[in-house]
Amino acid sequence: MHVGIYSKDAPEGSVKRVKAALDEAGVRFTLLGARRPRAGGVDCVVVMGGDKGVRRYFHRTFDSTIPVLGLHEAESSGFLAQIDSKELPAHAGRLRGGDYAVEEVPRLGVKIDGRSVYPVLNDVAVFPSKSAMLMEHTLRVNGQEVWHDSSDGVILSTPMGSSAYSMSAGGPVVFQDSAVFEIISVNSLDVTRRPIIVPDGSSVDVEEISSRLHCEAVLDGIDRCAVRGSVSCAKFAPYARIVRLRKATAAISALARKVHLAEELLSMPPSSKLILKTLEYEGQLTQRDLVRKTMLPDRTVRLALRHLLERRYVRRRVSARDARQKIYEISGIG
Repeated sequence: MHVGIYSKDAPEGSVKRVKAALDEAGVRFTLLGARRPRAGGVDCVVVMGGDKGVRRYFHRTFDSTIPVLGLHEAESSGFLAQIDSKELPAHAGRLRGGDYAVEEVPRLGVKIDGRSVYPVLNDVAVFPSKSAMLMEHTLRVNGQEVWHDSSDGVILSTPMGSSAYSMSAGGPVVFQDSAVFEIISVNSLDVTRRPIIVPDGSSVDVEEISSRLHCEAVLDGIDRCAVRGSVSCAKFAPYARIVRLRKATAAISALARKVHLAEELLSMPPSSKLILKTLEYEGQLTQRDLVRKTMLPDRTVRLALRHLLERRYVRRRVSARDARQKIYEISGIG
């Protein structure tokens, strides 16, 4: 068994712990490059950094057919990264013996103004570059117009992404093995507008995109790309391959926690919702980082964090690099 390790932005102590666990189990390993990980010659790749780390790895790798084991650092498991890095010593023997299942996770291929970008695991969200601006667009599925709409934006999501941004925008939660994609117009001026579900073999085009300011496509909540007029999506092959050391019930339990959280989100202040979703996508951030990424006033971010800390949605710890800095991260919501 030969394992690659992708550890961009992972704490040094965690990387050492993973290396030690693999070495003790007699598993040969190779460190992969952070910018363009080349995983040729390995049987699987251990990716650190939780769900965000796994998404980032698949955005950058040349070979997505090699199975990936995602590791997270928080107390709660994710969908792509089910195992805490501290748990790896207990599972390294199974990894060496090939005692695991591999799940194929669908992805969306994305073209922006006719140019292909990397495929997404969760979603592509098209919005004006500044909040509180309307965006006009036409949605076509398989070449046929479905709607012409004015809204805050539009989200195109995989089943994996249905419990992320699209759920916060009022979209349905879709089980992972469903062969569908979903489309959500966010805060449409048409109060009858509802999310729609399409077969995963459909081609989806968001065209005639316009706003007072330029618009952007946000890929998996990580990268932003300028959009002049159109975003197109379709099923992308090959699927991402995810190593599962736990039964499917673990993913279902995480989904149940997400649904419970969605119910509680209804009574949560908008600023707290935005902070929570930013931490979900971005991972650990300081208060200054949150102000910059959400563009909310410092006082608003501070009050939202206090609200989330009191309800234990978020936890706070001291930065290992600078003891004067406090780091915020999601706690116990899956």
